[in-house]
Amino acid sequence: MSNLKRLTDRVDGPRFTWINRTENTRCFGYDGNPAQPFMLITAVSGTQTSNADSLSQQGLELLATGLPAKAAQAFRAAIAADPRHIEAHHGLVRALRDAGKFEQAVGAALALTTLTPGDPLAHTALSICLQHAGHIPEAEAAAARARILEWKIQLQSPPGEDPLP
Repeated sequence: MSNLKRLTDRVDGPRFTWINRTENTRCFGYDGNPAQPFMLITAVSGTQTSNADSLSQQGLELLATGLPAKAAQAFRAAIAADPRHIEAHHGLVRALRDAGKFEQAVGAALALTTLTPGDPLAHTALSICLQHAGHIPEAEAAAARARILEWKIQLQSPPGEDPLP
């Protein structure tokens, strides 16, 4: 990320990524609300994104075209390039789940919750994977953990401000 300029940095809420090709920017933000980004990164002119970023983007494109097994390979390669690449971990969980590999998705989601223990979205992803794998009591526990983390975020925000979109 040395070739990138970070403009804002907030880490809470559901995530998605989009690319503004006319301004050469890649943005990560809240679900459906790019006006409130948790991270907005603008590529400095003449530079390229990291290998993990490009592999993760490739995984997103494969996932969007309905190729979850190939997307999982791309996300694994991104994680190998940068083990702390959160978006690649989220993508791997989704790709494995879409490919019907629920036990592997649970393992990937557990790795994600270990990497980001305070992220409600990671625990929600774990809950969904556990539910698909048939581990209902564990899924309910993970969902409860996600709700508790969301409540903690809400309690830490100033009165009258909704920290979650």
